[in-house]
Amino acid sequence: MARPITDDTTHQRTGPLAHLRVLDMSRVLAGPWAGQLLADFGADVVKVERPGSGDDTRSWGPPFLIDKNGHETNEAAYFLSANRAKRSLTIDLANPKGQDLVRGLAAQADILLENYKVGGLAKYGLDYASLRQVNPGLIYCSITGFGQTGPYAEKAGYDMIAQGAGGLMSITGERDDRPGGGPQKVGVAAADIMTGMYAAVSVLAALASRELTGRGQQVDLALLDCQVAWLANQAMNYLVSGEVPGRAGNAHLNIVPYGTVPTSDGHLILGIGNQSQYRKFCELAGRPELVDDPRFATNRDRVANREILVPLMEAVTVTRTMDEWIALLEPAGVPCGPINTIDRVFAHPQVLAREMRVKVHHSLAGEVDHPGNPVKFSGTPVDYPRAAPLLSEHTDEVLREWLGMSAAAAGKLRDEGVI
Repeated sequence: MARPITDDTTHQRTGPLAHLRVLDMSRVLAGPWAGQLLADFGADVVKVERPGSGDDTRSWGPPFLIDKNGHETNEAAYFLSANRAKRSLTIDLANPKGQDLVRGLAAQADILLENYKVGGLAKYGLDYASLRQVNPGLIYCSITGFGQTGPYAEKAGYDMIAQGAGGLMSITGERDDRPGGGPQKVGVAAADIMTGMYAAVSVLAALASRELTGRGQQVDLALLDCQVAWLANQAMNYLVSGEVPGRAGNAHLNIVPYGTVPTSDGHLILGIGNQSQYRKFCELAGRPELVDDPRFATNRDRVANREILVPLMEAVTVTRTMDEWIALLEPAGVPCGPINTIDRVFAHPQVLAREMRVKVHHSLAGEVDHPGNPVKFSGTPVDYPRAAPLLSEHTDEVLREWLGMSAAAAGKLRDEGVI
């Protein structure tokens, strides 16, 4: 049975998870990203924060949000990026009464997200072994750098460390023998984001299991594990061949021609993935002889002779502008595209048509632009009830709805510094 959810815009949530309650005790990015995805899908996600300071990322700026009067607030854009649609509750976990509050909230929750160090919540009696006693159906998701087990379990883990240790930086960046060569991290915290995505999927899988068994479980996720898992074809290339992949810049290790090529006014992305597309490109580029050249006859040949073919193609692509190439190649079905800056991304007609730029209500700033959720449900659409909450904005509201606590009782806890 769906639970009624109070939200700032007074409308009923429409997402497929509107019947679920999530206690989000995570900080920074991986856990909050998972919580935001669940919130986008309609779950009532309550973010538990430290009184006074809250999530570290609240101060990770500039930039900071500008309020309705044009004044800069203390709400960092970083925090806004990962905490949309949640409600904020502050609790002092070091206070025994605060621990009792969390136990009470956990008893009402379907899912709990946390990213404390291994054993960090056990000293408060808030680890999985303790909380499953009050809620046997609880899905308890723990996110750490290296997991709950293994020789590195006690080590702190961060996104860039996971990108490095998990192999991503060894295959990202230009080749060492070229200008600018060397390892590079991805431009966003990809290990954190992907761990958050794995977390959201895994807690929903655990919920599906609970439907059959009635029992919850702990989900153990590590940034390093997730980074290793999504090496994808690069991992299999190594495991099948025994050859260690290296950095290749924007080139594709398994497909040629595929990557960026120079034009007269910048660069163009070519995504030629089959023989038909290669033939069309060569014909439109005025180099039909490259199709039947035995050095380039098949993709296997082109990969083997990459260093010969690519300069021949670049000598042609540099003769036209990026837009001229796109206008020529797109109608012929040759995959290609521009390299957009972020401002061009959020002005792109397809991005706008797909509602990937949405306005969301914020308590201080009014309507704030956000990236939209990419999932389009036909029957239970994503909605956006609120932007990231102010610190402790919903403390009394959550305690009343989840625990039936009176305003007087909440006021007493506030006076005692518990909330």
